[in-house]
Parts: sequence; C-alpha cells; structure tokens
Amino acid sequence: MLLKLKPLFDGEDGERPVETDIPISEMDKYKGVGEFMTPVALRGKTVCRAGIVTLCYNLDYTVSHVCDRCSAEFTRRYTQDYTHILVRGDEDNENLPDDDEYVYCSDETLDLNELAISDLLLSMPTKILCREDCRGICPTCGKNLNDGDCECESNG
Repeated sequence: MLLKLKPLFDGEDGERPVETDIPISEMDKYKGVGEFMTPVALRGKTVCRAGIVTLCYNLDYTVSHVCDRCSAEFTRRYTQDYTHILVRGDEDNENLPDDDEYVYCSDETLDLNELAISDLLLSMPTKILCREDCRGICPTCGKNLNDGDCECESNG
C-alpha cells in the first residue's frame, strides 16, 4: 500500500486512518520466521501536528513455528505497535539528519507494506521457543523433555 503524504507534508493538520492487510502470499518469502497463518493486519493512522508527520500503527498476525529447543510445532499470535516520524525527502540527502528515528519518504509517498514487513522482521525473536521454560530434547535418546523425564543417566 502506497501512502500519498503530500497534504500532510504541506502542513494539513489532522489524522487519517490507515488500514490494510498484507496477504499471506507476500509473506511467503520470509519462511525463516515461520509460516504465516493469517494475513498481517495493519491498523493505524497518520497524524500531522505542528508540521510533524507521525505514523502510528499496530500489526496483528499469527505464525506457525517450530521450537528451536524441542522441535515441537506451535502457533503464536503477535500484536505489535509501532510509531515512526515521517520526513519528506530522500535518505541520501546530505541536508537531512542521519537518524534511525526518521522514515524518509521520497516523492512524498511511503510504501507502507515495506515498512511494516521491515518492522515485523526486526521485532521477531532470534530464538523461537514454544514456551519460556521449554526443556528441549534429551541429547541421548531424543525424547521431548517437556513431556516428562527420560530414562537416560544424563537426565535422571
């Protein structure tokens, strides 16, 4: 979804709702984080106050994962909030501050899907666990220790 931001950058104060769903087919190329079970629902708004344009939005989606510790399959729903300050111009412009806080919008447009996917990927945990206290698998017999202790000497 492309957001046309010219009216906001030209100083038109107010809020505009933003609502889109990023289809599962667009998320299929990010298999490393799991299999997306639902589209990524994006709900939010753009706000211009005193010449500052802000984008606030929420992502809501469900992903099927394989636990990094015990290899069990599980599904988890994620809900995350993001806020960005939008700046007119190109990130390569030497007159603009080099700061991660700003999102630069060349041609006064923003590819919202690209930004949302970037935010989503950066916020995913590096280690995916089925639960916080996952015990993993026995290195000797391969039993999932979440289902109970095994008979191996190293775990008994």
